[in-house]
Amino acid sequence: MFTGIVEAVGTLTEVKGMGGDSRVRIHTALAPQMKLGDSLAVNGVCLTVILVDGEHVMADIGPETMRVTTLGAWQRGQSVNLERPLRVEGRLDGHFVLGHVDGVGVVDEVRPEAESYWLTIAFAPALAPYFIRKGSVAVDGISLTVAGLGDRQFDVQVVPYTWAHTTLRQLHHGDKVNLECDMVGKYVVRGMELRSRS
Repeated sequence: MFTGIVEAVGTLTEVKGMGGDSRVRIHTALAPQMKLGDSLAVNGVCLTVILVDGEHVMADIGPETMRVTTLGAWQRGQSVNLERPLRVEGRLDGHFVLGHVDGVGVVDEVRPEAESYWLTIAFAPALAPYFIRKGSVAVDGISLTVAGLGDRQFDVQVVPYTWAHTTLRQLHHGDKVNLECDMVGKYVVRGMELRSRS
């Protein structure tokens, strides 16, 4: 489990296809603090570390993850948001993030306001029940607040620190991002679905 508070931005130094699977190598200052089998959220996707080599970690990506996230389009040299799992004794600064992406969103607009930035992100109709105004959403692994909400898109405002210390500043119109809706909301919607069947 994660919090959506990015610890570091890493760089993909290798992306290798392996017959439907993929293997990535990431350069990060977090590597010396990690070990085999550790979880690592990479752009909001929970991956398992299979190799630690100096300032590099390596992880495998399965076909299903490639299909339902942006990982299938990753390229060497790309920057990625990184977060290690939440510690039980740690502080929860963002919101509960599982690293299980619900869908891919598309950046519709990026616009500045004072020192901050607004992002408008379009989402698939199936995700609509999971968004509420002032609720939480993880965008490429970053915990953000839904400040505006339409039928098929939402707005988030990104403060200067987050803009400077994550990959959000690299986004442009048409770029795809991983979206994870708030876990509590998903349980509520599921409970209502089951109740309506009884």
